[in-house]
Amino acid sequence: MAEELIPETPETETEEPIKQRKNGLYLSVSDELAENMKSGWADTELRDLAPIEQAQHTARRRAALSARFPGERLVIPAGNLKTRSNDTEYPFRSSVEYAYLTGNQTEDGVLVLEPTADGHQATLYLLPRSNRENGEFWLDGQGELWVGRRHSLSEAELLYGIPASDVRELPEKLKAATGPVRVVRGYDAGIEAALTDKVTAERDEELRVFLSEMRLVKDDFEIGELQKAVDSTVRGFEDVVKVLDKAEATSERYVEGTFFLRARVEGNDVGYGTIAAAGPHACTLHWVRNDGPVRSGDLLLLDAGVETHTLYTADVTRTLPVNGTYSEIQKKIYDAVYEAQEAGIAAVKPGAKYRDFHDAAQRVLAEKLVEWGLVEGPVERVLELGLQRRWTLHGTGHMLGMDVHDCAVARTETYVDGTLEPGMVLTVEPGLYFQADDLTVPQEYRGIGVRIEDDILVTEDGNRNLSAGLPRRSDEVESWMASLKG
Repeated sequence: MAEELIPETPETETEEPIKQRKNGLYLSVSDELAENMKSGWADTELRDLAPIEQAQHTARRRAALSARFPGERLVIPAGNLKTRSNDTEYPFRSSVEYAYLTGNQTEDGVLVLEPTADGHQATLYLLPRSNRENGEFWLDGQGELWVGRRHSLSEAELLYGIPASDVRELPEKLKAATGPVRVVRGYDAGIEAALTDKVTAERDEELRVFLSEMRLVKDDFEIGELQKAVDSTVRGFEDVVKVLDKAEATSERYVEGTFFLRARVEGNDVGYGTIAAAGPHACTLHWVRNDGPVRSGDLLLLDAGVETHTLYTADVTRTLPVNGTYSEIQKKIYDAVYEAQEAGIAAVKPGAKYRDFHDAAQRVLAEKLVEWGLVEGPVERVLELGLQRRWTLHGTGHMLGMDVHDCAVARTETYVDGTLEPGMVLTVEPGLYFQADDLTVPQEYRGIGVRIEDDILVTEDGNRNLSAGLPRRSDEVESWMASLKG
């Protein structure tokens, strides 16, 4: 990684002294070099840009937001870069609220909706192109010669269909603002500081909740993006099956790395930390260390999802026999989870209660546990007391979208206690997990964890399994793996 000449801020119009890197190799910038760097650069302005694909959808979303909060100034930040270590940063990912309303994903951006007589005027506040007169573009650590070209404000207006202004002027504008203001908190401390005497936590939470509930029902663009994410994820699972012999020779990290390659080639990233859990690690629900062995005869629980360039993620799980064939006890447990998932998916339909798919899947799991003699019946007693949770623990699914656990701050009455509608997308993911040290179950069960997860779209007449491209039934999984290895 190249060493930046100037790690912080360049010399500005106010002639502040250039701050040097403590152990930088260049101690100063000559007047001749500074002057030389100002000129000789071609005009790279892009003047024929077309609006991004989702521009019409983001405009409609902003209109709905405007209607909900008339007469109020609304401030939605993208967020800032976060330090990974010393002077390196994590890859930036925009706040979901900001990306959902604008389609833009650049750091430091802020969407402001200013109230007008008949609604709101939206302005997108962004960093403009790096200044070449004061040397910002080559002296600043975030200058364009260091981190790449960014769109000009004029280009941004063409792309996103929103007037754009310099975000560096925004804090002072917000400090001088009058009237009611709401801000989405947790992303930009500088913006929040500028509004500290104008906002309340309660009012800001109302804004955040509304934006979360807006995403419960997906539009056609979002459904298309989720299908893209799932299709790439299916290919990522195929990639993993083809290299299981290499994972056996190394570790779970080979599985993680193989899937990550597909995510980066076809999408933006993985939508969450990949769970590549082999053997007893499959009993740890969020096993993301991925540093254990992959052994023939064990199961591999792979829970992974590709995130698209527009930040929509898949969330799919398959539990695969490393050697391609389930043992008798593995198949028994796997088939029970499959049966529970079938019941859960069948319960997903418009007009059904959100909880119905969870209850249907949990009933099947409870029946199996009673049948196997692992818990005392009757089944109604087991469900009433939640006794099956020793071996199932988690809920059977969640909303899916730009967050893997989408719409998380929606009100309980509109989410968990709500009713399914066409356009909602959720996961159905029952599981059974028998910990390696669980003395309440026979030895043969211990260390086996199984989860099967698919992404389900609620349709007008029922549901559609977006991830149906991956086999689920145990015999189909074995045939699919054999064909890929063959």
